[in-house]
Amino acid sequence: MVEIVPSILSADFAHLAEEIGRVERGGASILHLDVMDGHFVPNLTIGPPVVESIRKTTRAHLDVHLMIENPERYVAAFAGAGANSISVHYEACRHLDQVLGLIREQHVQAGVVLNPATPVSVLKDVLEVADYVLLMSVNPGFGGQKLIPYVLNKVRRLDQMRREKRLALPIEIDGGVHLENLAEVVRAGCDWIVTGSAVFHSRDPEATVREMREIAANANAVRC
Repeated sequence: MVEIVPSILSADFAHLAEEIGRVERGGASILHLDVMDGHFVPNLTIGPPVVESIRKTTRAHLDVHLMIENPERYVAAFAGAGANSISVHYEACRHLDQVLGLIREQHVQAGVVLNPATPVSVLKDVLEVADYVLLMSVNPGFGGQKLIPYVLNKVRRLDQMRREKRLALPIEIDGGVHLENLAEVVRAGCDWIVTGSAVFHSRDPEATVREMREIAANANAVRC
């Protein structure tokens, strides 16, 4: 099943509980939380206290994306705040296997993230250790960017790699996905579709999530 995963970064933080309620009523069961440190990426966002506050307002799966240096220092804090899955950048981890192990020790799913220019081939020996892979389809740091087209070829290569290894790990994509390109993204092989401004900046986020879920389901039926 393909999941539409609204990104909280694009929500109205003054009315965050209401924003979350809208997308949940539209059928979203996973929420994406971007954590940025102003060093690994040129932006600052949320920390564990915000994740903890969000956890109190929803039973949804909280997918925490650490766009930070030295992510191993903060895994326990975000897990304790209520994260269900935590992903870390390949580019930020000197000892990726160790960091993934730390995440799993917290009893949450461990994900690996690749920036657009990082080839999926770097993951060939670590796929069995990860629970999912997130491919950035924009350069990380800010919302509202356009999807980089060549990332869909990376999705197709990664999909082939997991098929060859007979792995069930989801492929997540983040950046520039909207109603017009969603079907193509799903057909390429993506399972978790992170979308921010396309949902939260629409006139009716609830209806937009419903529409995206229908498009994704139809595209996935063709893919299968």
